[in-house]
Amino acid sequence: MSDLVHASREALSDGGALASHLDAFVPRPAQLRLTEAIADALQQRDLLLAEAGTGTGKTFAYLVPVLLSGLRTIISTGTRALQDQLYHRDLPRVRQALGVGLRSALLKGRANYLCRYRLQQARGEPRFSSPEQAAQFQRILAWSGRSEFGDIAELEGLADDSPLLPMVTSTVDNCLGTDCPFWDDCFVVRARQRAQAADVVVVNHHLLLADLALKQDGFGELLPGAQAFVIDEAHQLPELAAQFFGEGFGMRPWQELGRDCLAEARGVGGAQASLQDGVDQLQQALLALRLAMEGLPQRGTQWRALAMPQVRDGFDTVMRCLVALEQTLQPLRDAAAGLDACHARAREAVSRLARWLGEDEPVLDFDADPNDAPAAADVLWYELTPRGFRCQRTPMDVSGPLREHRERSRAAWIFTSATLTVGGGFDHIATRLGLDDPHTLVQPSPFNWPEQALCYLPEGLPDPAARGFGTALIQALQPVLRASQGRAFLLFASHRALREAAEALRDGPWPLFVQGEAPRATLLQRFRESGNGVLLGSASFREGVDVVGEALSVVVIDKLPFAAPDDPVYEARLEAIRSQGGNPFRDEQLPQAVIALKQGVGRLIRSETDRGVLVLCDPRLLNRGYGRVFLSSLPPFRQTRALADVQAFFAPQWTPVAEDVAPPAPSAAAPEPAAGPLPAPGATFPLF
Repeated sequence: MSDLVHASREALSDGGALASHLDAFVPRPAQLRLTEAIADALQQRDLLLAEAGTGTGKTFAYLVPVLLSGLRTIISTGTRALQDQLYHRDLPRVRQALGVGLRSALLKGRANYLCRYRLQQARGEPRFSSPEQAAQFQRILAWSGRSEFGDIAELEGLADDSPLLPMVTSTVDNCLGTDCPFWDDCFVVRARQRAQAADVVVVNHHLLLADLALKQDGFGELLPGAQAFVIDEAHQLPELAAQFFGEGFGMRPWQELGRDCLAEARGVGGAQASLQDGVDQLQQALLALRLAMEGLPQRGTQWRALAMPQVRDGFDTVMRCLVALEQTLQPLRDAAAGLDACHARAREAVSRLARWLGEDEPVLDFDADPNDAPAAADVLWYELTPRGFRCQRTPMDVSGPLREHRERSRAAWIFTSATLTVGGGFDHIATRLGLDDPHTLVQPSPFNWPEQALCYLPEGLPDPAARGFGTALIQALQPVLRASQGRAFLLFASHRALREAAEALRDGPWPLFVQGEAPRATLLQRFRESGNGVLLGSASFREGVDVVGEALSVVVIDKLPFAAPDDPVYEARLEAIRSQGGNPFRDEQLPQAVIALKQGVGRLIRSETDRGVLVLCDPRLLNRGYGRVFLSSLPPFRQTRALADVQAFFAPQWTPVAEDVAPPAPSAAAPEPAAGPLPAPGATFPLF
């Protein structure tokens, strides 16, 4: 056992540093095994893929060896909220308990920091659509004078999609870099400098990937010479990497480009007059293109969009406007740093649009065999929003770039999450991350699942694709919600199903919280405070939601979370697997759905004292062969098909199953869950 492994284990053991300094800290065998594996990987500069179930204590399990090792480390989390929690709460507690003086830094993407230059520009232009927006801007202005770090998260009540944010933050495209008059006082520059000097830097996956993809030009590396990377919530990394190793453009950034051109031209004599017409034409062309795209599906491939003549004409018109704007900006570049930056943005917009339209593709040789043509490595697609569009080029396979960056770093890499395995194996996630034969570890959740939780599969529900499934679902859930007195998350596979359920439950006796009717954080806060609320959400609520205690006692999942078939990137990935002789369902669709289901299930039991019922409403779990894969990937719930068992679970007289007493064995009338006949009503049995 190496010194680091021994020291890490000792710190997390009974009587160790954490038990001595942190209230309510309890040593956990699973946590000790996990920290040993992480410490060994750090010591050996090796790769580790570790699944740590809810309650394992994986955060402390990696923080302790990271801090004791003294290695320069980047810790990447899945969301900004987790990033803040790790940096402001967990890291200081562990560092103080261990008595180590390593320097740490919190680093977010530039869109999370106030841009003093753009704030100044916004003060001179009345672009507020309402008095409320103007008042909010004044709040930002007042806060800007007293903020030390310029982190937008300090502004409570400012929604993530506020139209004010693009006005007061910068992007890689519109940042002036060293030409900015506020460069020496830039919040982004200061945050980067703190990261450069730190031993441990806490980032999120978006920023890590942006840096790997070299999209943060002008600031250098995050942490030169980093010796270790810890990737928490690692199951998210492949999908996010696909975004960052591609490129895109959208209607909103180009509208913003036009407005910035006029704003930057205010201080240059005659510049506004020369730019006004070109900007107006670009804005009109963008609106006309969006109108032409109205007949398209919300998401689709590039070829489908360009097959409509009016859409192709619309893109051609936008291209002409961008080229004209670039040419108009050319002689104005030396007049102001802001106009020089606008010219660079216009030039990049022209290049990206040309690549997306395929204008840089080689001319086809009509004498060549089309079957000999190389398979496309990227997917070109679009997505419509209520008032705009976005076009994207996305690589289908990111394992190569991820492997290349990892090998170049010569660092230790720890990938961990509560949901990495499918049927107990790591093959799927290892392939997508480009990991060849990594060390692996599975530490199941230490919770007493047979005592703390129950899995209920309602009887009589039709196939999810059948007419009337939504109505039958609500009828099956009503008695469950009465038994639990609300206190439930209802997670839906589609927004349409969510809206229908919201209408059906609108007059119920429980406070109802519906995704889309308030910001996510506000909904969760109100749900917690209500004590008996029912929250309706979609896929985004399967992850990053932590409600401990009785406020959340039921999690309902309406359908198995297979990815939408209309996703062009997903569709292309499936076709690529098929063309290479693989099985798209087995190799991609099923593993992805299993991981997504595990995420949703993970919302239910968050502590040793939590109790709750998981309601899985998709009958395919029991009447399709692949249902076994889903069920074998879940914690060891007791399982029932009888509503009476759910009612007994929540009744005061309910007596938990003793940990050392096995649940009753299935009878002939109650077979194991598998393809074929369903278990009889009232049967209660273990999944394994």
